[in-house]
Amino acid sequence: MDQKHLFDEKVIIEPPKRGAWKVMLPLSVLLVVFVVLAWHFNWDAKAVTAGVLLFGIVSHVFAWLIGIIGLVPFVGPLIVKVLSLSFIWLLNAIGYLVSFVAIKRGYSKDVLTYRGLTVALIVGIIIGYVAGHFI
Repeated sequence: MDQKHLFDEKVIIEPPKRGAWKVMLPLSVLLVVFVVLAWHFNWDAKAVTAGVLLFGIVSHVFAWLIGIIGLVPFVGPLIVKVLSLSFIWLLNAIGYLVSFVAIKRGYSKDVLTYRGLTVALIVGIIIGYVAGHFI
């Protein structure tokens, strides 16, 4: 089996495809309509979330939306950088795990306070990151 074509410069550096919005925009609208219908008819939230994530990852709709956000002058690239910071994702994931354990043990009110503080911390980090880039 000849693997030479995998490292061909023409294959590695392909120009961006023109007209991708003709496919991605209807897919994004379809995804939003699906979520609104699921919310309206009270479908199972876990099943809808799994379906939306699977659809979004397979069709690259999420990457396209991040690219559209990145096109906004000045603020767009900063938002994309903040969304791609692994620290923010890790902090949020740890917050959800701690919340799950605390709710199982009966600390529901404390979880609300804790999640509010976590969201405030994440928003503060994002605002500080953006302000640091402008100063």
